[in-house]
Amino acid sequence: MSKDRTNTEKLYSVIKKPLITEKSVGATTLGQYTFEVVKDATKIEIAQAVELAFPGRKVKKVRTVYMPSHSKRMGYKFGRTDSSKKAIVTIEGEPIEELIGA
Repeated sequence: MSKDRTNTEKLYSVIKKPLITEKSVGATTLGQYTFEVVKDATKIEIAQAVELAFPGRKVKKVRTVYMPSHSKRMGYKFGRTDSSKKAIVTIEGEPIEELIGA
């Protein structure tokens, strides 16, 4: 029982936030949603986390992309952005209204 509970808690922490860009909003018509995820998450964990976060949806496909850090400048100061990982998840069935603002 406690093993299932820790696994569920881990799955809730896999998805950091949805990524809302012009390209990702256009992909929602195809049932594809983009999320920022933790760097060590596997495709299976991402699929389980999405199905747990949005009940009644079935994940068809998960694609992941590693986003390396890059240089950034604000005024005369230079810095670097954080590296991250994003997942493009294809969902079968009903769209997720919470993400597209419908």
